[in-house]
Amino acid sequence: MGILHSKIEGKGTPFLILHGYFGSGDNWKSIAGHFTDTHQVHLIDQRNHGRSFHSDDFDYELMVADLYAYVQYHKLESFVLLGHSMGGKTAMLFAVEYPQLVQKLLVADISPRMYPPHHHDILKALNSIDFTIHNSRKLVDEQLATLIPEVGVRQFLLKNVYWKEKGQLAFRFNLSSLTENNDEVGVALPSFTIFEGDTLFLKGENSGYISANEEPIIYAHFPNAKIVVIANAGHWLHAENPKDFVAAVQNFLKS
Repeated sequence: MGILHSKIEGKGTPFLILHGYFGSGDNWKSIAGHFTDTHQVHLIDQRNHGRSFHSDDFDYELMVADLYAYVQYHKLESFVLLGHSMGGKTAMLFAVEYPQLVQKLLVADISPRMYPPHHHDILKALNSIDFTIHNSRKLVDEQLATLIPEVGVRQFLLKNVYWKEKGQLAFRFNLSSLTENNDEVGVALPSFTIFEGDTLFLKGENSGYISANEEPIIYAHFPNAKIVVIANAGHWLHAENPKDFVAAVQNFLKS
């Protein structure tokens, strides 16, 4: 399969960042810039996303194995690990499987529980794109708008559209595999798994992904967890309120 694609910037303690569903490491470039003085930041593309390899197989055990192979390849002995949404699920599972490697764990707007599949409209919209007809970014956006009214969500998805060759647009993510394996994205962290290291859960104030109901399950898996609410932000909390997000992460890294 090969090693996951990443961009590495800065010097110091390794700090690995895992993006969410339909995202890529590039989504975290501006956040990474706040940490490159003190950390060697790795912006990683998970399988079937960004510039990493495509595979028909897609689940969290595989994504943890991908990350472990990446860590071995780069000879990282211990590091800070941050994951958002789907990346947060990968990060949680990695931490319970390889606790000795994770100095500190940060999980952005996702909890260990099972989430029912809920990306059907996005997948339907993406699968309605025919790049022979929708052969400009404007036409792709117009087609997506028929099923996705939110401009911000469309802009996020359009970051994955690129010129594969002259006159030929394509998606960077592996749409067929993500469509086929969509149910895997919401899978719960396995029962009775524990990571006892320092852990920070960052919750978007306006997001429903972490509610008060999730707190007992968070503490059951992560007994040393803190939960910090990022004001005026939804699920994409790092993009919606980067100032408070960065401050919360910096405070946690110093503690």
